[in-house]
Amino acid sequence: MSPGDEQGYDYPETGHTRTRLPDPDPYGGAPRRPHRSSSRSLITVVGVVVLLIAAIAFANRGDDSGGDGASGKAAKPQASSTAPSGTRPVETRTGTIPSGFAHTAQGAESAAANYAVALGSADMFNKAGRDTILQTVMTPSRVTSSETAFDKAYTPSFSKSLGLNDDGTAPKGYTFVSRTSPIGTKVTESSGNTATVEVWCSGLLGLAGENSTNPVTNSWFTITMKLEWAAGDWKIVTHSQKEGPAPVPGDDRASSSDEMSKAVDEYGGFTYAR
Repeated sequence: MSPGDEQGYDYPETGHTRTRLPDPDPYGGAPRRPHRSSSRSLITVVGVVVLLIAAIAFANRGDDSGGDGASGKAAKPQASSTAPSGTRPVETRTGTIPSGFAHTAQGAESAAANYAVALGSADMFNKAGRDTILQTVMTPSRVTSSETAFDKAYTPSFSKSLGLNDDGTAPKGYTFVSRTSPIGTKVTESSGNTATVEVWCSGLLGLAGENSTNPVTNSWFTITMKLEWAAGDWKIVTHSQKEGPAPVPGDDRASSSDEMSKAVDEYGGFTYAR
């Protein structure tokens, strides 16, 4: 889960994997969402604060005003916005992040979906991992400013509020969960070398463990990325996040901390392509 909008990157509304993000919903045993517990409220407030910090930092770049241009608002998305195209996912990676996307609108959608996953991951809570991600997904001219903005969001105090160690790692015996899963993508604006893509996502955030006071919760949010074609690939110029659309909560039984820890360890992520 990740923060969000630093220097053109409205992200710390994230929630991140990362980014962010989460909308508290304790995983302890009680039914989901019938009422809001204090721990849920704490996670929600903390997540929102972080996302806002990043968002403000990015907004200060002054490059985030036209995400919904007149044409974008007027035209309803076509079914093809989320329908599979049959195009194969990219086969190259930079570290663990897919790269080498097609210089097309569909390529921009795939890039945005994969970048949302990276920015919402648990690696964003660690300085070294975070810098690696930003150096991979941000356009070259925004890397340094993005690192600075995210460093101000992912502080030791923020890590502690989630039950983590100062360096963003989980205490012994616990599993930190921060994942973002794209549900669909939509191009709202596109030209030859620029594109604005919205990514509708579901996210998980929390600490799985027997005595965790910050259980894993899920949230729904939409990330808007402004991308440009740079260095032979799509890269992020600015990024922002807003809540929803969120479905009506179901009647699923909340899993135990052991089940959540096993799921995180046993189920890998995806490379996203339309």
